[in-house]
Amino acid sequence: MRVCCISDLHGHIPEVPDCDLLLLGGDYQTKRPGHFEWRDLYKPWIDEIADRGIKVIGVAGNHDWMFIKEKESLIQANWTYLEDSGCEFNGLNIWGSPWQKRFYDWAFNLDEEELAKKWELIPTETDILVLHGPPYKIGDFSPYGNEHCGSVSLVKKIFKTRAKLIIFGHIHSGYGVYKIGGRNFVNASYVNEQYTPTNKPIIIDL
Repeated sequence: MRVCCISDLHGHIPEVPDCDLLLLGGDYQTKRPGHFEWRDLYKPWIDEIADRGIKVIGVAGNHDWMFIKEKESLIQANWTYLEDSGCEFNGLNIWGSPWQKRFYDWAFNLDEEELAKKWELIPTETDILVLHGPPYKIGDFSPYGNEHCGSVSLVKKIFKTRAKLIIFGHIHSGYGVYKIGGRNFVNASYVNEQYTPTNKPIIIDL
């Protein structure tokens, strides 16, 4: 099964290569607070991808305040939106969560103690994790403050599951694939730290 991973679109629309499954790691909104293009930009884009026979599954991110304020109207595209919830596709168990370690005053922010409770909801039989926030020291180093922004408790939980693919974003400079312990950790940020679309969607074959 061919999986395409994309996160941190921030108002941009990438070309999605042929695949079976598209995973979206959140941050659809642009850098400017309050400026959101879901209805005019992302819903038609997702619907067009689904019309190609590609399953689309995604979560929200820390820029996506609208998923807190108007979630019911926003999720009505031809995709599966996950928020501390799961679904199945081609026999694989997929779990999604939008939360991340507190990072300025954005949406879906929690302190580590609260995050640990969210991660405990992840079933051990999960095959694919779709997240926004990264695990600690895996694609999570931010040049702003020169610090690792990932969650320690998330790392611990991941290695208690059977997940072989973990997709996230949030820290744009962490873009890339990290193979650790037989698992693919994918920071799929589409934009760089200047919010310019410089990275390609990442393809993983399962």
